Amino acid sequence: MELFWFIPTYGDGRYIGTAQGARATTLSYYQQVAMAAEDLGYGGVLLPTGRSCEDPWVMASTLIPATRKLKFLIAVRPGLTSPTLAARMASTFDRASRGRLLINVVAGGDPEELEADGLFLDHDARYALTDEFMTVWRRLLEGETVDYTGAHLKVKQASNFYAPYRSLCPPVYFGGSSPVAIDVAAKHADLYLTWGEPPEQVKRKLDAVRERTERTGRPMRFGIRLHVIVRETEEEAWDAANRLIRHVDEEAIAKAGHIYARMDSHGQRRMAELHGGDRSKLTIAPNLWAGIGLVRGGAGTALVGDPDTVAARIREYAELGIDTFILSGYPHLEEAYRVAELLFPKLPLAPKETGAAGARGEVMAYHYTPEPKS
Repeated sequence: MELFWFIPTYGDGRYIGTAQGARATTLSYYQQVAMAAEDLGYGGVLLPTGRSCEDPWVMASTLIPATRKLKFLIAVRPGLTSPTLAARMASTFDRASRGRLLINVVAGGDPEELEADGLFLDHDARYALTDEFMTVWRRLLEGETVDYTGAHLKVKQASNFYAPYRSLCPPVYFGGSSPVAIDVAAKHADLYLTWGEPPEQVKRKLDAVRERTERTGRPMRFGIRLHVIVRETEEEAWDAANRLIRHVDEEAIAKAGHIYARMDSHGQRRMAELHGGDRSKLTIAPNLWAGIGLVRGGAGTALVGDPDTVAARIREYAELGIDTFILSGYPHLEEAYRVAELLFPKLPLAPKETGAAGARGEVMAYHYTPEPKS
């Protein structure tokens, strides 16, 4: 089991949907989050993408010298960059980080945002473009000189002069809930990534991906994107969840719902349908809470509970075949520590990967080291 954390490049704070309790998200803050993630034993960090975020490639590049082994999951955006430019960027970053690059393929889900960036394609056409993009991109990173003519892309004698670290194509992560997205993922991805839907819905989705990958003959791993609100007791955890949205009012929910409604992302629609904008319907499965999705796009669900309960829910997803969990919590610096300290000891993680396992506490009376309790 591998656990990742999140770099909040679109803002952070103690509450969502409000400026109250917000903090300045500066380069030094992002470095603190990345360094904490590495020290605590997270395997990598996801950097989000979109016009509301700092650019993930530039930001991740600033985090390379602040870390030693932390991996960076960074988006490529078919249609917003060319596959040849994206291949050069990937090679450069992978060499500079000594093999710590992971690729997150994002076709986009908000037509208005995409049109503002110059991309005027409908949902299925974007995935057709993504298929062509990934075909060219991977061939370049595998050292080929590429001639390619498709419905959306054309390159002639394209080459990537500088190979990635170890001359291997960086691993490709791919999300998308629509049938066409799953078809493209089965063709190009190394890991299929889902948002945190209830386990029975996740199972159906993963079964669909497995059925597609059987046709291609390619191996596929699975990951999930979730928030986590873990406290020493169930009561404390649910209190923390309710406090997180205490400043979210009906106007904010309505504004967010308006944005969700214009999107053609199947995954975003599924996230919005989990709660329907109704505060009374936020617990959508045992210990799975959709309150964050009232005003946050993308991943909108959180596992809420005490360490044993949250660990049990994570193991339920693992039993479906998921081995990579990309987690986050507000504020992201403090919650990186809280999740590691409370949750890591309950999960099957190798001790060498878990920095929190080496914590001993403050020496008492300048002499006695506290003994761990089982």
